[in-house]
Parts: sequence; structure tokens; C-alpha cells
Amino acid sequence: MKRLTSVDLEQLKMSGAGRAMAVLTSGGDAQGMNAAVRAVTRMGIYVGAKVYLIHEGYEGLVDGGDNIKLAHWHSVTNIIQLGGTVIGSARCKAFTTREGRLAAAFNLVKRGITNLCVCGGDGSLTGANIFRSEWSGLLQELVEKGRIADTMAKQYSHLNIVGLVGSIDNDFCGTDMTIGADSALHRIMEIVDAIMTTAQSHQRTFVLEVMGRHCGYLALVSALASGADWLFIPEVPPQEGWEDRMCARLEASRTGSRLNIIIVAEGAIDSNGKPISSTYIKDLVVKRLGYDTRVTVLGHVQRGGTPSAFDRILSSKLGVEAVVALMEASPDTPACVIGLSGNHAVRLPLMECVEMTKLVQKSMNEKRFTEAVKLRGGSFENNWNIYKLLAFQKPAQAKTNYSLAIVNVGAPSPGMNAAVRSAVRLAIAQGHKVYAFHNGFQGLADGEVFDMEWHTVAGWTGQGGSRLGTKRTLPSTCMAKIVSTLNKYSITSLLVIGGFEGYHGVLELFEARRHYEELCIPMCVIPATISNNVPGTDFSLGADTAVNAAMEGCDKIKQSASGTKRRVFVVETMEDTADPFTIHDLKTNVEHLAEKMKKDIQRGLVLRNEYCHEHYTTDFIHKLYSAEGKGVFDCRVNVLGHLQQGGAPSPFDRNFGTKMGVKAVQWLSERMTENYRQERVFANSPNTACVLGLNRKVVAFTPVAELKEITDFEHRVPKDQWWLSMRPLLKMLAKYQTSFSEYVPGSLKHVTHRSLSVDAGF
Repeated sequence: MKRLTSVDLEQLKMSGAGRAMAVLTSGGDAQGMNAAVRAVTRMGIYVGAKVYLIHEGYEGLVDGGDNIKLAHWHSVTNIIQLGGTVIGSARCKAFTTREGRLAAAFNLVKRGITNLCVCGGDGSLTGANIFRSEWSGLLQELVEKGRIADTMAKQYSHLNIVGLVGSIDNDFCGTDMTIGADSALHRIMEIVDAIMTTAQSHQRTFVLEVMGRHCGYLALVSALASGADWLFIPEVPPQEGWEDRMCARLEASRTGSRLNIIIVAEGAIDSNGKPISSTYIKDLVVKRLGYDTRVTVLGHVQRGGTPSAFDRILSSKLGVEAVVALMEASPDTPACVIGLSGNHAVRLPLMECVEMTKLVQKSMNEKRFTEAVKLRGGSFENNWNIYKLLAFQKPAQAKTNYSLAIVNVGAPSPGMNAAVRSAVRLAIAQGHKVYAFHNGFQGLADGEVFDMEWHTVAGWTGQGGSRLGTKRTLPSTCMAKIVSTLNKYSITSLLVIGGFEGYHGVLELFEARRHYEELCIPMCVIPATISNNVPGTDFSLGADTAVNAAMEGCDKIKQSASGTKRRVFVVETMEDTADPFTIHDLKTNVEHLAEKMKKDIQRGLVLRNEYCHEHYTTDFIHKLYSAEGKGVFDCRVNVLGHLQQGGAPSPFDRNFGTKMGVKAVQWLSERMTENYRQERVFANSPNTACVLGLNRKVVAFTPVAELKEITDFEHRVPKDQWWLSMRPLLKMLAKYQTSFSEYVPGSLKHVTHRSLSVDAGF
């Protein structure tokens, strides 16, 4: 895959110079749209283009006038944390007519705008493609009517279109996530958490109705992340007799629990296509079971609030890629939409995506629901399969000869408890004996054990920290005692949920197999650390929650500066990893901030990792900036500290932990069965001690012995860390002159039945 070199960037700037582009948001709003507008605007200006902001969506495009405004760098300052869209959005009937599109073409061409970025849903993007296909005909009509000169029509003869998908429903085929979906899940989970506390107090059943008229994504992920007892989504209508099965399930789950949660998408239907309303469900539960039952309809609160960290990053990445795609487009380039595959931006043929998205609804209309689930993509199908697996499991009657020990290792990390819950329940459902050990490897050595039962882990999904307790102790300090405990309880598999010490510890156990037969059992590591520094995975449990916590802290810090004099905040974040910098970097940054502050910028934000440099401490940086900023700005320090470890896990970490717990137990069960001989488990090969990782969007079990070669043990990080490639985006959007040699442009990815069927999705 090619990278943009500094020469390429100069060529990109040359192609952008003198060109004009515009950005608009259309249809419903979604959190993160402002981050997208900011990224498109700043990247456009960065490559030398004139950038216009079109207010009020297609309506503003048709009406023209002051609705189309030339932007400058500071037009989009301080909007990244705002929900909604500051340039407005509106549904426009006029744009659906040729007369309306003629007016829109006139308003663009008279400003020389031939590059258009549209952020909206599939309807908005389809409209953009129609507009593009008619462009030459519209200009010819404007010439015939004498509204523009023939030379102008020839000069601006082609319109380039790039789309960004803004939709909280995550209902657009071809992209892993749409702008706004993650933020909507944050709103839903905040409400679920609040409702669960009152439901437990009164032993109530709650029916939560979430958005999703045609797509059940929000309902599905919310149900998985909250451990809901029952779920209704339009893609999977319940079979005849569902009322009896649901009531039986609610009764069974009341054992050891004081509440029931039922989540229903607003577009839920039964197998005959009849709507299933939240009121009907409530009345059914009251009539059949006599439970105190309440309905909560979340409505537009799901669209509100500030965007999550993920949506800000997603919108920024996609916005930058949209501008690169526009600048590289030729008259022969088909209209594209910028999507996400794994953690990389990709270019998708717009109409391929739209047609596949329409096929989902067609399949549902024709009651081909299995096909509809597959067309939603691998991630949707995987979520549904795991929800079914967990929701309808129960303790096994027959017991196996296998046992599972679970330990949490390292620092507490949000999402650990979700992983423990799903692992315990699936293992018990498979008939295994499950032990948990307090306080990591040290607790395993000391025998701090208790039996895990089905209801022991009820309600753990949304709880932060580590219910099992954690320690950083490595097995090498107490190996003989660990072996003794494994032997005493006849442990036949080990699940370690933790950070770098968890990985390092299992590596030590693997290497000690030559001395202790008791260690010849399957071992799996689920990476869980806010530092995201475990080799073998792109993401670790807790990192998403920690980033959101840091982001929320920075939002409040920035807000505190409103109305004050020019001020720079130095914010220290927690993390084990380091990205070295030099005194030259500090000098450049101080000069950059001072120059910005002399103009119309009121505040600056400098983030420092606590371990990034031995000598250039947070206090040193504060004193340096205070001294160099005299007369221009003053400086303040904030240390976020353990704030990043605390609190409830984010929707991503709940969902991620739940699925990783399931995958780990399935793998351990397979390895125990494969290696069961002469009434014992003996697993000695390297592929029986693995890290369970998510690489792009593929789940992989990588032997710890292989990962040793790509690990920097001194700095406790993988030798290659993918997220460092985001640094050029950060610098560019902060107006640094930087090389794009590390930037990887999005590749073209076609969207077909086959591509969706082989999409691994997670």
C-alpha cells in the first residue's frame, strides 16, 4: 500500500491550490459530525483549497446566499467536542427535484466549487450521486438559460463527490462503524446503568425502547453490553410462541437477581411482520408474571450529548481521507464514500454501498431474515450469535472432566468484569468447573480461591475495576507455589485477563513447562490494560474507557478557560508506553503555541504521557512554557491520574470484554479436548499458550512464544504500534507543517454479497 511522501504532499497541495470544495451535513444529525466538518475544513485548507461551509444541508445548497460561506482555519475552532452539527442539517424536498438541483448547481459553479463532501445517511449520499451524474446537463441548462457563461461551464465541467456516513444506527453496508453510532451507545448505556440501580431497588422489570426503525444495531449491542434478558430487533423476529419463552426466561433469571431488562428496537416485528411495541411487552409481563414493569422510551436523547472519543477520532480520520480522495479524483473516478475497515480508512464505491444497504431492507420485507443478518456484515452477525449464546445458556446438568482457573493480572482495567462474566457463564454452561483466584498470580500461588457459580457474576458487565482483584506479581517469583495450587485443584486450563504482566506471566509459565508438567495445560491471555501495550492485539480491554475519561477531563479543562485570558494547559495522562521527544520538539511546540496565541486563539492544550521522558517532566514542561509564554499566555497543570482507570466501562469495552470472554473459553475448551489423554490434559505445544488479540477486525490466537520476538521488554511495548501512525493527522489538524510520509491513504474496497459474507467482523 502506498504512503504519501513529502513529495506526494506537495503534489497534493499543488492539485488543491486554486480549487474550491464545500462540505455539508444532511439528514438527521449525529454526534461526531462537527469533528468531520472540522477535519474536512482544515485538511482542505492545508492542501491549499478554498473551503466553503454549506449551512442547513441541501436546503442551504439550493437557497444559496449566506448559507454558503467561505471558511478559514478558525471557523471550526473548538467544535470537535460539540454534539449535533454547527452548520445545521435539514431534509430538503426541493433538492429531490431537477429544479432544486439546478439552483444548487448554479450556487456551486458561481463560486467555482467542484468538490463536494456530504456527511449524511444513504438517502443524502444517493442524492449527492444523482447530483453528480446530472452535473454536466445542469451546467448546460444554465448556459442555455443565460445564467452562466459557456466558458464557466467548460472550466467547471466535472463535480467530484465524496461521502461520509453520519448515522447513529450503523446501518450502512461496507463500513464497520458510522459516525455517531458509538456516541449513541454511550447515551443508551448511561441510561441503562441508571435504570438498573432503581430496578434492583424495587425488583422491577424495565422495557427499554431504543432507536432503530429499520436496523437493530443499537438494541443488539446494548443488550450484549448490559446482559439484557431479552431482545427484539427487526432483523430477527421472534418465532411463534415467543411470549411463553420470554416469560420463562424472565422467571429463570430472577433467581439470584432482583431485576429484568428487556431491550426493544423501535422497529421490532414478529415473524408475521406485525410490530411489537414496548407497551405490549410490558402488559404481557404484568399479566403473565405479575412483575412491577415499567417502560422507558429513550427517543432523541440517543442523538444528543457530546461525541465519544471514538467518534471524534473516526470523524477526523475519515474527514482527512475524504479530502485526499477529492484531490486525487479525476472525471473517471466514481463517487465514493469513506468507511472504516478494522482501524483503517477505506474508499468504498458509493452506489455499491447504497445498493447493498437497500438489499437488507428488501430481504427483511421478503422475510429472508437470515440473509438480512448476513448482509448487515460480520460484526452484526457475530454480535447476534454471541448474544444468543449467552442469553439462552444455562448451567449444564452433566459435568466434564475439565476445570478453568481465572485470574486478573496487572492494574485494574474497565471491561475485565465483563470478560470474567461471559467466560464463567459459558464455561459453566459447557459443564466445566470454574475457579477464580484473587489478586493475580500471587493469589494463585497463595490459593486465594473461590468457586464461581452462575449467579456469582450477575450484573458484572457494567462494573468498572476488577472484582477479582489484581496484582502485578510475575509467576517467576512464586512458580513452585503456583504449580502446587494448580495440582491441588486439578486445574486443566488457565485464563489470564490482564495487561503486559499478564502476557509476560503466561510467557514465563510456558517457558517453565520443561520443569513442571502441571503447567502443560492450555493458557489464554485476554489483553486488558488502559495502556494498550500488549503484543498481539490492536486493542486491549479498558483502553477505550480510559481515552474517553481523558477526553472528558480535557473537555472540562478547556471549558474552564472560557472567558479567561490566553492560557495553555499541560495535562498529564497515565500510560506505560512512551513516545520519545526531544528539546527541539518542545522548542517547536512552544513557538507554535506562542504564534497562535498572538492572533485569535485563546487557549492551548498539551498532553504529556507520565513516562514519556525521564528528565522532561510535567513540572519541567510547565515551567518551560510559563517562562517562554510570558507576555503572551500563562500556563496551568492538570494530572488526570487514576481517573482514567475508574468508572463504568464504555460500551465498546463491555461489548469487547463479553465477546473476548466467550472466544477464550471456546478456544480453551477445544484445546482441552484435543489434548485430553489417559484421563488428563497434557498440552505442551506453543499454540496452547496464546494471547487472544483483535488485529484489524480479525480475532487471532497468537502463541506467546512467537510474540516474544516482537516485544520490547525494557519499555513494555510491542516493537510496532499501529496507533503511532495517527500522529501526522494530529499535527496537521493542529496546523503544524509536517511530513505525511507516515500517512497511508485509504485503499479501494468493493462492497458485494461476497465481500460481506467473508467479512470477519468483530
